[in-house]
Amino acid sequence: MARSLVVKVTCGADDAERLNQGFTVAAAAAAAGADVSLWLTGDAAWFGTPGRAEEFELELATPLDQLMAAVLTSGTITVCSQCAARRGIVAGDLREGVTIAGAAVFAEQVLGEGVQALVY
Repeated sequence: MARSLVVKVTCGADDAERLNQGFTVAAAAAAAGADVSLWLTGDAAWFGTPGRAEEFELELATPLDQLMAAVLTSGTITVCSQCAARRGIVAGDLREGVTIAGAAVFAEQVLGEGVQALVY
């Protein structure tokens, strides 16, 4: 059985390499068969809305929309509820497959047995 991985991305496009690294690790883990939960917090919350991932560019990096699609094949992508609220993002604003949840859900996920959590 593959381990579960929870990846929290806390930065936006202003920290492009760190942002991309979180998405890349989540997608690679999903491709390897891990149960992946990708959390978008802070300015990363914007990437839960349509078009933002497609606009992001980083030289030599796989496009974010492709990385998100890879995660969604076997995992989940969640936008932090407080982060969404601070940015005026509601469930109807999200791209297909992305949800909004709060700290209780995040804590439940990271405290699960055999879970590895990473923060970018």
